[in-house]
Order: sequence, then structure tokens, then C-alpha cells
Amino acid sequence: MKNLTIAGRTVPTVGIGTWHMGDRPAQRETEIAAIQAGITSGARVIDTAEMYGSGRSENLVGEALQPFDRSDLFLISKVLPENASRARLQQSLEASLQRLRTDYLDLYLYHWRGNVPLRETVDELQRLKDQGLVKAWGVSNFDVADLDELWELPNGPHAQANEDLYHLGSRGVDYAVLPWQRAHELPLIAYSPIAQGDAWGQHLTTNPVVKQLAQKHHATIYQILLAWVIRDPQVLAIPQTSSVSHMQQNVAARDIVLDQADLQALDGQFPQPTQKQPLDVI
Repeated sequence: MKNLTIAGRTVPTVGIGTWHMGDRPAQRETEIAAIQAGITSGARVIDTAEMYGSGRSENLVGEALQPFDRSDLFLISKVLPENASRARLQQSLEASLQRLRTDYLDLYLYHWRGNVPLRETVDELQRLKDQGLVKAWGVSNFDVADLDELWELPNGPHAQANEDLYHLGSRGVDYAVLPWQRAHELPLIAYSPIAQGDAWGQHLTTNPVVKQLAQKHHATIYQILLAWVIRDPQVLAIPQTSSVSHMQQNVAARDIVLDQADLQALDGQFPQPTQKQPLDVI
């Protein structure tokens, strides 16, 4: 089983994403059951954000986590750019904590860059860590230039993670972002690691090589996509699903090891970039 260390905690490399969850009241029980199945199956990281459903995702997660020991879990949320100021950040965090029914976050991310000066946001995140409201903080949707700027700030190197879009059909971070993060020992959290079920016409699930590897490893296509994302020991994947069985399969994907021939075959279908690309975001 694959694990990685993030913010001083060793966690499984497949966690639980919750984007789009909590928006449909008729599916609430199903979504709660899926989150709980993921934790029961071994997942420890749950990723959410105040943006997701304007707090509804955090409310859902807060309810789903009630049967579990909080100290066993690694809970991530994110602050919107317009709330990332000295005047508003703590208030925003406290609202998230209330919705999540907890008194701390394991990791609090700056969701994407906005108009607040980066130093102001970083200094405030560090202050919240020093207060104990968050165990660690990090960033999201940062490209190499953003990371360089972050690291030049006095508190910048205290960041513990960067969360970017990353899947087999979106490999831009392979060129510069991932090498930078490896060099600085900064884990990457990969959001939408299975491309939201081919939502952007990537055709990952119908690719013949992906299908062949699924047969070879007695796995599902989605498990192969996840196994590819977490082939790098510095990467944590946070797929989202409202299906109990799919959630269990997602968590089990951390047991799949793709060999060099497998990786070369996938590279042939989805080549690694040979030059810097704009950061993909959704």
C-alpha cells in the first residue's frame, strides 16, 4: 500500500474529494455513505472547500465524519481569494470549522490567487497555524512562478502542499511544477485525478491501452488512472464519487503498482509535455 507524508502526517495516497457533493438534497444520504465507505476502506484524507456549494459540501463532510475519531482523519479545506485577507481570513476559517463540526483543520489551502497581496495571505495563514486553528497550510492552483514567489516570502517555505489539476490527460505539471515540488519536498495534491469521468473529452476511459492495463491488473479503468497519478511518491490523489462501490475501488487503487512497461505504454498514448504549458484549472 502506498503512503506519503504531508504536513508531518503519513497518510494513504488516495483520499476523498468532495467537489459537487452536498448540492443535491435527494442524494445526501448516498453521498454521506460514500464518504464513510471511503474512510472505512482506509482513506484518511478528506478534501473540501468553502466554495463547494457555498459551504454545503463542508456541512455534508461535517455530518459524514461524526462516527469517526477526528484524530485519525486528515481534513483539508480551502479559503476563497476574496476571503484571504487579514480582515477576513480567520472569520472565513471559523465558519468552515463550524460547518465541519471540528475545532481545527489538518491543512488549510489558499484556493487560488486573487487581489490580496500574497504576503498578507501567507502571514495570516501562518498566524492561524501558530494559534492552533490549523495544523498546517498550503496553496492551490499555483504554477511555478507562483511557487517561486511564495518561497521568497519570509513565511512562504512553511507551506506544506500545493493542489493542482493533474490526470493522465492533463500532464502540464509534469514539465515544471512537479520537478519544482520534488526539489522543495512539497507534496502535490492532484484534484480531478480521473478527469471527472472524461468530462472534457479526454477519452481516457475508452483508450485501448488503459483498457488493456485494467485487464492486466484485474482492475477497473478508473483504478488504472488513479494508479498512474500516484506513481510518484510525492502525489496524493483526491478523486470524488458518490458511489459506495466506486469509492471503495478508488481507495483500493493505492495497491496497484504500474511497472515501467505500463508507464511507457501510457506515455505513448498521453505524452509528457516537452515545454512549459499554462496551468490547467477548472
